[in-house]
Amino acid sequence: MNELDQFIKHNLKITHYARYTDDFVIIADTKEYLEQLVPFITKFLHEKLSLDLHPKKISVRSLYQGIDFLGYVLFPHHRLLRTKTRHRIFRKFNKRVDERHEGAITTETLEQSLQSYLGVLSHANAHTISEDLKNRFWLG
Repeated sequence: MNELDQFIKHNLKITHYARYTDDFVIIADTKEYLEQLVPFITKFLHEKLSLDLHPKKISVRSLYQGIDFLGYVLFPHHRLLRTKTRHRIFRKFNKRVDERHEGAITTETLEQSLQSYLGVLSHANAHTISEDLKNRFWLG
C-alpha cells in the first residue's frame, strides 16, 4: 500500500490524506474535486496493485456531516464512536461478563477486556459510554 501512498502524495499532490491498512480518507475543499480523484485512484489500484475500491464504500461528503473512519465518526472538533462499534463493544463485553459468571474466564481477564475497550473509547467523546461499560463491569 506504500505505492498508493506515494501515488496520492506525489502524483496527485494530495496533502490531506490518511490511511490505516486498507482504509483511507482524503479531505479537500470541494466535492467536485474529490469526485474527480476517484477514477484516477481506481485505475491506479487496479493496474498497479490489482485491487479494486468497493463501490458501496466510497463516500464523498461534507466534513460537517462527519467522516466515518476506523470505527469513529470524525468531525472538525470532536470524534464520536460509530453506533455499530458501540453495539459491538457492548455485545462482546456482555458476553465476557457472562463468561466470568460461568467461571470460563477470571475477573482479571474481564478487567483486561474492560481496559482495552476503555482505550478505544478514550479516543472519542464517549464519557457516558465509558461509564456505562464500567458500571456493567462492577454491577454485572
